[in-house]
Amino acid sequence: MTKKTIFHTLSRRAALTALAVSAAAIAGLAAPSASFAEDKSIKVGIISGEDEDVWRVVTAEAAKQGLTIETIVFNDYTQPNEALERGEVDANAFQHQPYLDNQIQQHGYHIVNVGYTGVWPIGLYTKKFKTVAELPEGAVIGVPNDPSNEGRALRVLQNEGIIKLKDGTGILATIADIVENPKKVEIKELDAGVVGRAIEDLDAAVVNTDWALKSGLSPADRIAQEPVDDNPYRNFIAVKAGSENEAWVKTLVSSYQNDAVKAEFDRVYKGTGISAY
Repeated sequence: MTKKTIFHTLSRRAALTALAVSAAAIAGLAAPSASFAEDKSIKVGIISGEDEDVWRVVTAEAAKQGLTIETIVFNDYTQPNEALERGEVDANAFQHQPYLDNQIQQHGYHIVNVGYTGVWPIGLYTKKFKTVAELPEGAVIGVPNDPSNEGRALRVLQNEGIIKLKDGTGILATIADIVENPKKVEIKELDAGVVGRAIEDLDAAVVNTDWALKSGLSPADRIAQEPVDDNPYRNFIAVKAGSENEAWVKTLVSSYQNDAVKAEFDRVYKGTGISAY
């Protein structure tokens, strides 16, 4: 091999090496962070009110990890799951498992829990009496009319000795399952968003905590509450089945489950809600 041939061979090898190094450098610059696979924008369905403040902090935390969140605000419980099933939102955060189970049974939704948020112990509220014992015979008591929350409300009344449900009644109890009613109370079924606002027209009402806050009720108006320990009604972030293992889902959950969001959660809910992760 001549010196000229050797020179050309070495030059070609040097050029190929340089190209390989350049390609590796470009790939290194383009590589995403380990915490998130790629920048992504998603829509998350939430319920209007205090949770909007909490999700502003979640959105800020997600942005640090390359995830852009647009919150879509709904005014009642029936809409977020339908929007998720249709693909109008990528996730939602407003419900507990008994509620979702009932929705799946009724509508055939393909929705799964991917991370817990908080629990709001449901309570018995009144503007007229100081204790459960003061409730008179024939008292009119409002309860939410959706299956999961009605069963939950009736259990609060049972725990306080106001009614008794038949043995073996599950979490989806209805007024048809009441077998004892010693005070002959009248149970009035109302929409979850209405029952708290109707408190002045009732003797008492079992109200979800988030709706109690929206209705101007405070812990001072609460005369009974369900237990917190082993509570099956923890709320969570939900996504369509099949997407639960995608990278953005992990980022979304971690953007909620952190100290910054917990601090805002505690500020907004003033102890009526408890972080559940």
